[in-house]
Amino acid sequence: MPRDPTAHRLDQRLAAEQSRSRLPSVAAGIVRKGKLAWFGSAGEVDGAAPTEDTQYRCGSISKTFVAVEVMRLRDEGLVDLSAPIGTYLPELAHVPCNIAHLLSHTSGLRAETAGPWWERTPGVSFAELVQSSVRVVDLLDSPGRRFHYSNVGYAVLGELISRVRAEAWDDVVDTELLRALGMVRTTTHPVRPFAGGLGVHPHADVVLSEPEHDAVSMAPAGQLWTTVSDLCRWSAVLAGQRPDVLSPETAAEMREPIAISDLPDLPWTTAHGLGIQVFNRDGRRSYGHYGSMPGFLAALRIDAPTGDGVIVMTNTTSGLAPTLEAELLSSFQEHEPMPEEAWSPVRGGVDRALLEITGAWYWGTSAFVLSVSKNGDLSLRTLALGREADFRPAGDDTFVGLSGYYAGETLHIVRDEAGRVNALDIGSFILTRAPYDPSAPVPGGVSGQGWTGSAPEPARHVPLPHLRRRD
Repeated sequence: MPRDPTAHRLDQRLAAEQSRSRLPSVAAGIVRKGKLAWFGSAGEVDGAAPTEDTQYRCGSISKTFVAVEVMRLRDEGLVDLSAPIGTYLPELAHVPCNIAHLLSHTSGLRAETAGPWWERTPGVSFAELVQSSVRVVDLLDSPGRRFHYSNVGYAVLGELISRVRAEAWDDVVDTELLRALGMVRTTTHPVRPFAGGLGVHPHADVVLSEPEHDAVSMAPAGQLWTTVSDLCRWSAVLAGQRPDVLSPETAAEMREPIAISDLPDLPWTTAHGLGIQVFNRDGRRSYGHYGSMPGFLAALRIDAPTGDGVIVMTNTTSGLAPTLEAELLSSFQEHEPMPEEAWSPVRGGVDRALLEITGAWYWGTSAFVLSVSKNGDLSLRTLALGREADFRPAGDDTFVGLSGYYAGETLHIVRDEAGRVNALDIGSFILTRAPYDPSAPVPGGVSGQGWTGSAPEPARHVPLPHLRRRD
């Protein structure tokens, strides 16, 4: 738990937001290492301060539950993200998008339904939704071309879950996700204690009750009610800390930016992955999702470098400062920094073959440094080109790129006839121990005149002795 001055500072910021923004109530929490490190609330629900178990409607944060379940289906081999949605929902054979398009809001489908505003009116069946809002004329763009947020697309994903599991989407989420995580206060309809949805008059200190209803086919887009305590547990799933529910590799895949929310004349600050929003604030990445429904606003954000998370929920239609959750998390991290992990040498040491290739390397005249991590991965860093990358062992003298420019590419250790390390080959880019080492297989050869103080004649290709690498 944070020290008293930090908790007091966070409490004060939350109280100020409740007063200035005229929020009927607001509840917030900071998550560290999967635990609720701080909880605060302001305002009242039924005459008392909200607690960490007071329900609020979380709106589009519901989409993250749908997305996680779709990814679980993928991991089980039951769906293919690149398959057209009509493969699983035959009545949508006319819709050319695939499952990944739907997850990342690049399907081209319309944002909202064609009927009355679905967030304030009773819902319709999926068959009725298809007839009114998932027609050919409802395709606004070709799939994959650009980001266009689509609530309708998540209704389709909810139906996909229901068809593949042969069970209602919310029952699947309850059985496979909520129960496994102990999220007993996350439901599709409110269960006391809960905050009622309110609209605050923009020019007078009065409120209006917002409706609560069953959105039926549109429910996957924003139906869930939850609590700060339950979202604390959920944040661990999105952070890849609950492998029993979602593998860390799949969680990481979900938060890779796919489609940028591009606003004219502005730097990009938000992108979407596979059901996850990705935020770029001054180059620092975080991820999660915002949520809104009439009477409610919510935010769940996780700091990518540390895994610290923040949750904010309030029962008002509009008015919450868009920077509140970022301010709370920044304040917490400033005054309660993540403890540095103590350094210790690797037990048993590092493979001598890996030690042999660490240190300085050159791509032409650009300097790189290669180092070995404790788990045996390689880390390639440079100050110039922005081509930093991490590599994981993939076989004898080979490593596969995990990130950056070389993601998915293979790094080969090249040896001379005597078996000594002579070069590194990364997708045909040759790195040598010295700039343009004449003994290494530099593409195009190295000028026989060597390094001079004046411009020499153009280098001619000089055949090199046969060098080998293990493929």
